[in-house]
Amino acid sequence: MSETFKPDAEAVEVLKREACFQGFYRLDRVELRHRQFAGGMGPTISRELFVRHDAVCVLPYDPQRDCVVLIEQFRVGAMNKASNPWLLELVAGLIDTDEQPEEVARREAQEEAGLELGALWPITQYFPSPGGSDELVHLFVGRCDSEGAGGVHGLAEEGEDIRVHVWPLEDALQAVKDGLINNAASIIALQWLALNRAEVRGLWV
Repeated sequence: MSETFKPDAEAVEVLKREACFQGFYRLDRVELRHRQFAGGMGPTISRELFVRHDAVCVLPYDPQRDCVVLIEQFRVGAMNKASNPWLLELVAGLIDTDEQPEEVARREAQEEAGLELGALWPITQYFPSPGGSDELVHLFVGRCDSEGAGGVHGLAEEGEDIRVHVWPLEDALQAVKDGLINNAASIIALQWLALNRAEVRGLWV
């Protein structure tokens, strides 16, 4: 990074911001200038910003059986870009204004997979698409007992139809390698668990 570039409160100047659409999500148009690496402010640029609640994703992991619990559901975003728009994913949900990420992880595990989570291990926080969205994802591994897990879950009033799978961790990692698991949160969490499995099991078994 150039030594002349100093990020501070004045590094970005928002000139105008307006709401273009408000539904379940919101779309804003933002006109701004930001400081450039060479020094000085750059030209005015216009960007559409997808505004949404921050999200929580949690990978339920059974350290005794070395198994993970994954959910399968239809995703409209994959409808025209994947041969199968029913994706294998982590348990996930959006954060309401009065909730903590850990609360969301536990609530969604119950609603989407019928699971009671034990300890939660924070993996990271990341922006999945910061070029056009302000969403921040809180990513966890959650300790669980996978015995008896399965079936179809979800809230009928939200149109959820979620099938639960219990897989050996090695099978899930192979599914990542084969491209069967093809969404960011699941890939990140599974690869993190592959790297840290010994430490996690050492503390949780």
